[in-house]
Amino acid sequence: MPARKSALKEGRVGEELNPILEGILDRYGYDFRDYSRLVLEGRVRFFMKQEGIPDLAAFGERIRSIPEIMQRFLLTLSSTGAAMFKEPELYAAIRRDIVPVLRTYPFIRIWHAGCGSGQEAYSMAILLAEEGLYDRCRIYATDMDESSLRKARDGIFSIQSMRKYAQNYVQAGGKNSFSDYYTAKYNSAIINASLRKNIVFGQHNLVSDGSFNEFQVIFCRNVLGYFNERLQERVLGLLHGSLGMFGYLGLGPKETLPPGGYQGCFTEVDEKHRLYRKVA
Repeated sequence: MPARKSALKEGRVGEELNPILEGILDRYGYDFRDYSRLVLEGRVRFFMKQEGIPDLAAFGERIRSIPEIMQRFLLTLSSTGAAMFKEPELYAAIRRDIVPVLRTYPFIRIWHAGCGSGQEAYSMAILLAEEGLYDRCRIYATDMDESSLRKARDGIFSIQSMRKYAQNYVQAGGKNSFSDYYTAKYNSAIINASLRKNIVFGQHNLVSDGSFNEFQVIFCRNVLGYFNERLQERVLGLLHGSLGMFGYLGLGPKETLPPGGYQGCFTEVDEKHRLYRKVA
């Protein structure tokens, strides 16, 4: 045990992780081998501390033998600190640069890839409703973690969270009262059924699954940073192939288009907010 703890502290986690990642792939079908090792090792360390797991050997044994631990680890990996109308200026940019183009389409399909607990999808539903577009829109919100998707489908958030979200909503240029979009009960708030009706939540793994539709807008925010360059290029190919011509791609604030064959396929719409448009 002491030797394993030492390896963990000295950053030699990479080699010891390899057989664990192979075991996860064999047991559950999740392929984390091309994830960024810096990110992956950080999440593993965090998870081990939260779970009270003493070393990597115990981590590998428990995660392979106890599905509930694997599910909790997936939740740790898919957690992006999402909030409704997070980065309010982004939503103002969407209203300004993307909504006018969406008005020209008879029907709009939007994909939120890596949707977590659904906050971004519900934010987009509210924005589209305020712009009079929601009735002719379908939002597909996907994630690899089924427990996150269950929370997203329920559309239930704490009142404390909703109060924070309300501040973001105002800064994002919201046109109504944020409380119009949910019903409060006890210490929880449930998103209105009228907003949930056009959102399809489904399990999808960007690493292993393919395209399932053509979209006018795809948001894949704070996801590419989890991957190494090879996997980033592969996932970007999936996103590119899923976008209709002149469709829009939104990445996270610290993400950019990775260097490679697809970089020339997009033009920058808003550099600050990482909004791109497919041109080839």
